[in-house]
Amino acid sequence: MSGRREPVSRRERPAKPALSRRWIVDTAVRIMRAEGLEKVTMRRLAQELDTGPASLYVYVANTAELHAAVLDALLGEVDLSGRGGGDDWREQLRAVMTSYTLVLFEHPQLARSALVARPSGENYLRLVERILDLLARSGAPRAQVAWGVDKLLQDATATAAEQSTHEHDPTSEDAWNATVRALHAVDEATHPAITAHMPDLIGGAVRDRMRWSFDVIVNGITSTPMPHRAD
Repeated sequence: MSGRREPVSRRERPAKPALSRRWIVDTAVRIMRAEGLEKVTMRRLAQELDTGPASLYVYVANTAELHAAVLDALLGEVDLSGRGGGDDWREQLRAVMTSYTLVLFEHPQLARSALVARPSGENYLRLVERILDLLARSGAPRAQVAWGVDKLLQDATATAAEQSTHEHDPTSEDAWNATVRALHAVDEATHPAITAHMPDLIGGAVRDRMRWSFDVIVNGITSTPMPHRAD
């Protein structure tokens, strides 16, 4: 009797689960957490999902859209409650923006991608809704509140991208130290403004700078009128 194994018919193999956008995005998030955002490519996803790259384009148009979807998935981790802010709209808004920034801190590559990504999923919409609601409680005109959301998210995203890079990139400390040395070494005769504003130019804890920056932006949003537009 031959020891050769009987081949398994294709008809008897279990069918692969149907692709879906949710499954693709969940898989992309898992890859990012384990291997980094640079590994989240259509080819890598196709390999993980046991399909061809062309099949993925039915659900996700390109890598940029995929990264935006990954960002939206992670925005579900943002605490929108404003916990710790009490009844004060400003402190609640500060808590929401801090939570958003800290979520991006944990994923430096995604934080940099978020500077240009355009998420449009439900988590992004919830975040925008919450920021609008809290900022509107300031009593500022509607148009200023609407434009203000963009400025708050831009500043928080840029802060996360910069700070998370410092914390996760081993070369960033050397680059920062070189900048500090250059600022300290300037000649007062040729760079009097830099000299006059040292050491505050490079000083201050990250949290203190974040808090001050938030206040500057919110104060500007609520007190700066929209530019006059001719009809």
